Amino acid sequence: MNAHLGLLHGILPATVDLKVSIPENHPSTRNLGAERVGSGTLVDPDGYILTVHYVTLGAQSITVTLLDGEQFPGELAAQDYESGLALVKISGRELPFLRPAPPESLSIGQAAMIVASSGETERRVSGGYVTSTESFDGHWEYMLDKTIRLTAFNPGYGGGTLADMRGRIMGVVSLNLNQVGKFSLAIPIEYYLRHEQELKRYGQIQSRPRRPWLGFYTQGFGGHLVVAGVVPGGPAERSGLREGDIILGVEQKEIRSRPELYREMWKKQPGDRISFRILREEESLNLEVASGDRWDFYRS
Repeated sequence: MNAHLGLLHGILPATVDLKVSIPENHPSTRNLGAERVGSGTLVDPDGYILTVHYVTLGAQSITVTLLDGEQFPGELAAQDYESGLALVKISGRELPFLRPAPPESLSIGQAAMIVASSGETERRVSGGYVTSTESFDGHWEYMLDKTIRLTAFNPGYGGGTLADMRGRIMGVVSLNLNQVGKFSLAIPIEYYLRHEQELKRYGQIQSRPRRPWLGFYTQGFGGHLVVAGVVPGGPAERSGLREGDIILGVEQKEIRSRPELYREMWKKQPGDRISFRILREEESLNLEVASGDRWDFYRS
């Protein structure tokens, strides 16, 4: 117990609380709201904070509160829609921070802990074990080849610290997987380390090709995918794709899962037209969707 308390004392000062305000007219407020709270982790002494992108998307102002109550105005320094990570920058110097766990140190059955903000100076802790590093596909045009799933429920706001038993950051907690019990999903730290300098320098990853974005949400249904919703003003809505449409194929390829859908879509580039075969009210239709760029849409 004393060893764990000592470990926590090393982790806690590097954790932060985030309060984020978003303009009411930003496209993300419909699903995420205009006032958001989140957790973050200081990952270097110059004030870079790693968190999840949905907390900071469209940020107009960010207030960062350290464990001791000291507050800083934060700046959205980088956003990466593909990984789901974001960087916030504050002006402090020689701040407490966590070093990254080497990606190769991750293993099934490994003990880990989540530390997340539950208020400006309040932190909550949950412990568990890594159960899987399998891929994940989300209904919002999001897929990771590798994740960290663990038997610990996120005890606070999104963006919390996933740390190993040596006090190193293993990943950023993104989702609670309530449908399968008290499990959490975290984005591995390697997604940040792989592009750290680009994110700090450019605010985005320029060396990786942009993915086309349609602005729709999909769910499995009867061995196919159904369009569960569309982003107002997004490419899918503008091209005539509707909620309730059943996706039968994309670019002449039969589609039965989200990974198949995403891999086929992402062979294209933003601005390219993507052909869909859909079932709408028992009628089979061919529809072309002019894809867009998620970065440009949410920056406007």
